[in-house]
Formats: sequence, C-alpha cells, structure tokens
Amino acid sequence: MCRDDERIKLLLTFATGVIECIGFAGVFYGWPSLVFVLKNEDYFADLCNSSDPGSRNVTVGCVPQDERFALIFTMGDFVLNFGTVASGFLLDSYGIMVTRFLGIFLYTTGTLMIAFSAAASALLLFPALALLGAGGVMLLTTNIKIGNLFGRKRATVITLYTGAFGSATVIFLLVKVAFEAGFSVMTIFLFISCLSVLHVLRTVFLVPWKHIPYPLPEGFSYGGVELPARGPDAAREGVQSAPRDHFPNARAGCSENASSLPTTAAILVWCGFSQTEGIPLVAPRYLVEGTPCPHINGNVEEVPSFWSCLISRTFLASLLWASLLQLRLSFFIGTLNPLLNLMTNADPEQVSRFTNAFAFTQLFTVLCAPCSGLILDRHKLMGRSLNAASDSVASQRLADMQATVLSLALTVILSASFSLTIAIPVPEVQYLTFVLFMIMRSFLHGGLCAFIAITFPPCHFGKLYGTTRAVAAIVSLLQYPLFIIVNGPLQDNLLYMNIAFIVLVSLAFVHPINVYIYCQRAKQQRGVSNRG
Repeated sequence: MCRDDERIKLLLTFATGVIECIGFAGVFYGWPSLVFVLKNEDYFADLCNSSDPGSRNVTVGCVPQDERFALIFTMGDFVLNFGTVASGFLLDSYGIMVTRFLGIFLYTTGTLMIAFSAAASALLLFPALALLGAGGVMLLTTNIKIGNLFGRKRATVITLYTGAFGSATVIFLLVKVAFEAGFSVMTIFLFISCLSVLHVLRTVFLVPWKHIPYPLPEGFSYGGVELPARGPDAAREGVQSAPRDHFPNARAGCSENASSLPTTAAILVWCGFSQTEGIPLVAPRYLVEGTPCPHINGNVEEVPSFWSCLISRTFLASLLWASLLQLRLSFFIGTLNPLLNLMTNADPEQVSRFTNAFAFTQLFTVLCAPCSGLILDRHKLMGRSLNAASDSVASQRLADMQATVLSLALTVILSASFSLTIAIPVPEVQYLTFVLFMIMRSFLHGGLCAFIAITFPPCHFGKLYGTTRAVAAIVSLLQYPLFIIVNGPLQDNLLYMNIAFIVLVSLAFVHPINVYIYCQRAKQQRGVSNRG
C-alpha cells in the first residue's frame, strides 16, 4: 500500500509541476503576443502621436513605441534572470516552501498590475512584467529541485520542466485569442490572478517544504509518504546514512544536506580519487557505517565550497555559453514584433498570423526539451555500463559529465542555424526559424539546469544556477542598445546584426570543448592514479 501511495504522490507531484510550468511560470516569454494586444489598447500610443501626427495602424505602431516595448522586455528579462540569484540563495537557505510562497506573491502581484493598467497608466507594465518574470522563475527553480525525487530519470524530469517553462508562451497567445473574442485585458488577467490559489494548494499538499537531497537517503519522506533511496549509487549499493563522528576528518560543505537527513545524525560526503578545479569527479553518497570510501587512498574529501565552484574554469565556460545564447534568444523575442512588421510591410493580418504561429510553435517546447535530458540519461547509462567492470563511482561521475558534451554542442549549432534563417528576408522562412528557435531554447534551459545539477554539489545548485542566470541577465541588457543600433545606423537592416550573432554564438563552443577536454584529462589522471 505504501508503494502505491508513493507512486501516486510522485505522479501527482510530477504532473502538477508540468502544468504549473507550462501554464504559469514561463508566460513572460510569450511577450510578442501580449505586445500585439497592448498595441490594440493604445499603450504608449502617445509616443507615436507626438512624433508622427499622421495616420497610424494600432497593431503596427511606430519606432518610439516599439523602443518602449523593447525596453520593458529588456528590463523584465533582466529581472527574471537576475532574480534567480535571490531565488537560488533563498532556496538553498530556507527551502522550497518559502521560495514558492514568495514567487506566488510576486507573480500574482504582476498579473494584478497588468489587469489594472491602461493606456493612461502604461508605465505599470515596467514593474508588472518584472514581477511576473521573477515570480515565474522562482516557481521553475523549485520545480527543478523536485527532479531529485526521480533518481536516474532526474535529467529527463529537469529538462521536461524547463521545456514546459518554454511552452508557457502559449498562455499569452490564449490571452490574445480571448482579447480578439471580446474579453477585456482586466477580465483576462484577473482570471489568471485567481488561478494562483492552485500554486498555494500544490505548495501545501504536493511539494516537499524544505530541501530534497540527492541521492535520497533511506527513510526520506514528504507528505507522509516514505520514499526509497533513488540515487544511482544508493540504488546499487544500498546506501544508508552514517554517524557524523564516523568520519572525523570530513566536514559537511553544504548546510542543506544535514537539515534534510533523518533525525539520526548523518553527513553527506564526497568520495573520489581527486578534485580538479574544485569539482569532485564523483557523485555524493550516503555511506554505510564501516564502508570505506571508494578512493584510491581511502580518503574522504570535503565538499568544495561555493566560491571554488564559482571560479572554476568549468563553471566560467558554462557562464560564457549561457550568456551568449541567452542574449541571442532574448534579442529575438524582444524584436520579433517589429521584425514581422518589417518583413510583411506592416500588414496587420500577416503580423497576427506569424505571431500566432510563433506562440503555437513554442508550445511544443515541452515535447522537445526532454530530448536533451534523454540524451544525457542515455549517455550516462552507456558510460556507466562501459565502466561497470571497475565499478568505480568516479567513472560514473565522468560519464555523467561527458554525456553533456553532445547536448551543449547541439545547442550552439541550433542557435547559429536560426540566426542564419532570420537573416533571410522571406516571411515564410520564419516558420523554420520558429522551429529552430523552439528546439534551441529547450536545449539551452534544459541543458544548463542538467549540467549544473550533474557537475556541482546539489546544495550549491540554486546559487550557481542563479548566478548563471544573473550574469546572463546583465549580458542580455545589450539587447536594447542593439535594438537602437538596428533602428538607427543599420536603418532596420538586420542582416549585419544576424551575421554578427552567428559569429558571437560560435564562441559558445568553448564550453562543450572545455568539458570534453576536462573529462579526458580526468580519465588520464585516474589511469595514472590506478597504476600507482
């Protein structure tokens, strides 16, 4: 009976997490559909009237109006990404429930501000979109942590959640459809605000309130349901907790782990043959009392500090990868409406059709994103099977890291590919652009989360993920001056800008190449240690 309760609990937690991400968390990136609605409601139309008193199509707007919407998106995107720092530290320090309640409050406040805004108070969009983004990413971050409940399928679950986050752009498409059907902006967003009660109910009844360690220790439970140990090491070795004084020389590097364990004093330690750039080469394990660490010298290593992870070459390369690709992604979303106006000669019907096509295409992100996770999980299992004879935890750790190389490289290729199709001034070609963008976006967010979760200690995940999104947010601020350059010196010619982006995103290949070299050197180092 307990087993059935466990399955039902996990199924409900997983399913409601997908619904939450696809229906709420990532709505910010449906911005092009919302812009279409706001232009119909004459938001910032006074900028056009003051600069160009001639006739104006409300769905097309003018350059000053487009610049104002681009600035709102830039600021909101900055807050969304930079807010992950606070979200990460909050998650690591106070747990899931506190983070979720704050995220729900910010999200609901943002939707209410949009509901009560109007053309005369259009400046409310600045704080509203910022709060909407910050609250949504907090919900995403807590859902990513839930992936720890699913053991070997963790990468697939994480990428599925991030894919659902990307698919949430369809919500603003539904807002656009409801608006065209006669519903007011106030009615639509008041309804969305009321749905926040669903987040509260899920937080109280279906989500662990504190932390979720990985791998799960024996006896871990939430909501009255006890779960078995699910980590790859735990499943294989029957791992349990060990008394703290069993390893007098070991120290817990992450406060989360101690508070997440059962009441019997236990410690999460990192066992391995070496550390390179502050990153242990093996996964964390709960050790059975009296069981030696599978270290060549039988030693127990201290969990690396957050700072040592932060300044490692592996993390810095990941930071470059994420920042460049996020800038490419944000610039495309923020400038899609004026881009479509330019390509269709400001035909409102065509702009509406292509806007709908973009939002609808992004709905399939939830189906595409798990491909990245499946690639990771499949390569991890293959790598582990190749190292089964040595039964080395270190080999498993390296297999996990090396499995990310293909996904990371594909993301860069996809980003360069859709940058190329954007440069083709044929409206119909943009259908292909939307598809490539959807796949690239799902690989970007899913791959980033999975890489950090695989490579670094679990208790640093929130901080490292937040730091990555924060730096990417600072870099993404460049999208606004780039938009000004396109409208000014380039005279609406996006060809040169897209060529520049192809060159720029190619620099992101540094990350997968670095991970590959890192793993090869670690294998060589391990071989030397074993022979010694």
